[in-house]
This record gives sequence, C-alpha cells and structure tokens, in this order.
Amino acid sequence: MDDKPTTLTRREALRGAAVLFGTISAGSVLATLAPSRAWALELGALSQPDGASILAMAQVLYPHADLPSAVYAFVVKDLDTAAAGDAQLAAMLAAGTAQLNAASGGSFVSATVAGRTAAVTSLAGSPFFEKVRSTCIVSLYNNELAFKHFGYEGAVWLRGGYLKHGFNDLAWLPNPPAAASPKPYVADASSLGSSR
Repeated sequence: MDDKPTTLTRREALRGAAVLFGTISAGSVLATLAPSRAWALELGALSQPDGASILAMAQVLYPHADLPSAVYAFVVKDLDTAAAGDAQLAAMLAAGTAQLNAASGGSFVSATVAGRTAAVTSLAGSPFFEKVRSTCIVSLYNNELAFKHFGYEGAVWLRGGYLKHGFNDLAWLPNPPAAASPKPYVADASSLGSSR
C-alpha cells in the first residue's frame, strides 16, 4: 500500500456536491458578524434545487422582510443533515419539493410571492409541510445570527446575569413614573440587631 496522503483538488472535492450560496446585504446587522458577505452551504443528501426550494418555503412559513437568507439556510442545513442518515426522510423531502414545484406551476423558487404562498398552503398538514415547519421553529430562531438580527443578547449568565446586561434596556418604551415602582426596602439599623 502507498503511504502517501491522497490530495484532492477543490474541483474534485466539489464534483457531485450540491451547494447553496448567497450574500448578506451590506446594510444588514449580520454583515458585521460574518467574515465575508458571501455564504455557502454544501449539501450532502439534498439536491441544490431541493435545498433552494426548502429555503424558499422557510421564507414563506416565517417571513421576515430583512432577515438574510443565510439565516434561513440553517433550516436547510439541519434537514440535509437529518436526511443524510434517513433515506425515508430524504425521499419525503424530495417528493415534497416536487409537489411544491407542481403546485406553483413548475418552479417554486421562481414563483411569485402569491404563487409560493398558495403552493405552501396547498401542502399544509402533510408530513413534508410539518417536518419543514417544525424544523424552522428551532433552526431559524435558535442561532447566533438570528439572535443578533432580532436584538436578543442571548444567555448572559456567564457575564453576570441580565441585571446589568439588557434587563433595563427598554429604549423603545418611555420611562415609567416613579409612583409605578415600589420604594426600595432599606433596613433600619435597630431592626438588624446584634449577632452577639
């Protein structure tokens, strides 16, 4: 046997791999977090058209006008990972995206917003619809990019808790009148007593 390490060129490594890609707009809060404005997601079980359809479906199910597609790509990534170890899931996702294409007149990804919405609505309640919808709930909102986009600081217990990290950051609400809050308790020295 030859002990030389096998080397692959980039072209050989990507041959046969499906890849979703996009860019984050310069005005997005997320552009400051990412090392590059371009993003790419290599798919293992899903085809590129299926991945693009699922990404577009996630955008229909949970629309946020200014949320970059890079955040919606987390849904595709998690479904692709799950489908890699589950042939039935992979088949269901492929069949579901084919139904989306058929319901939107050929290409779900290039359909109008109304066409996409009608196609997704027509599949409501199906196992495919429920799988994508339930994956969106976790994958779309439970990641650092979504936290940053929506202004959630994340868990701050490692930084001393919420009292000094966002607990009182209500810039969008007016300050309440002083009468709305109870007076702070100040212990009387005579009520403390002596411990001796």
